[in-house]
Amino acid sequence: MRFYLDENLSDEIAVIARGLGVDVISSHGSGRDKLTDEDQLTFAAAEGRCVVTVNRDDFIRLTNLFLAEQRVHAGVLIVPRSKPTNGFARIAHALTRYAAAHANASTQYLLDYLS
Repeated sequence: MRFYLDENLSDEIAVIARGLGVDVISSHGSGRDKLTDEDQLTFAAAEGRCVVTVNRDDFIRLTNLFLAEQRVHAGVLIVPRSKPTNGFARIAHALTRYAAAHANASTQYLLDYLS
């Protein structure tokens, strides 16, 4: 499973997760900050990466739009608001567990929460 962190999450999460063997990049690290959520989702889908975000409402709406329009979509994984976004290692380890638990699962139009 490949991930793409949107700009609401620190690149430090990506650095830690990569050290744990997870294939993850961030909008910060790839110079894609300040793009619209739709552009972020389009980029991630083209790269075969599941978007990781705290921006639940917008990405639920966009997932429904992409499905209705049959646009390429590689999934959205939402970090719950109850999980502090400055807990970089905690989020990186949660991504590692998620990737391992869903290694063979399709992420097409996936909409899930990171526990």
